[in-house]
Amino acid sequence: MALDKVDIKILAALQEDAARSSAEIAQVIGISASTCGHRIKRLTTEGYVRKTIAILNREKLDMRAQFFVKVNVLQHDPQYVREFVERMKTMPEVLECHVLLGAFDFLLRVVTPDLRSYEAFYFKKLTCIPGVREASTSVSISEVKMTTALPLR
Repeated sequence: MALDKVDIKILAALQEDAARSSAEIAQVIGISASTCGHRIKRLTTEGYVRKTIAILNREKLDMRAQFFVKVNVLQHDPQYVREFVERMKTMPEVLECHVLLGAFDFLLRVVTPDLRSYEAFYFKKLTCIPGVREASTSVSISEVKMTTALPLR
């Protein structure tokens, strides 16, 4: 089913603050609470809303260090790539793992409490994975923008 302007407004409101009730969202966008509730349920059922989460403040939780790691592997066969990806899914420090086209095979976003914790992750977990040929780390010194909101039309 195609999205209309009301659906887009609901999705935008959910991206802004999914903790609001459907009645609160309905009031903001100018529709009835029951219509809004039905639409939210449909949008979720149809897969437009994958999940509702809380975005935590990593600095308050002493996860102050953020790294972007470009990884190259020795093997590019589908089985090895699947195994590498599955390993990344088990590592709590890895918040994101992207398969790349270009000079590197994977891009990881890694968060740890500090540099020493990252060093342990790097040497005891990441580079111990068979087939990891190279891992190049960039340290984020300041977060200028971070959003999970998609640019809706």
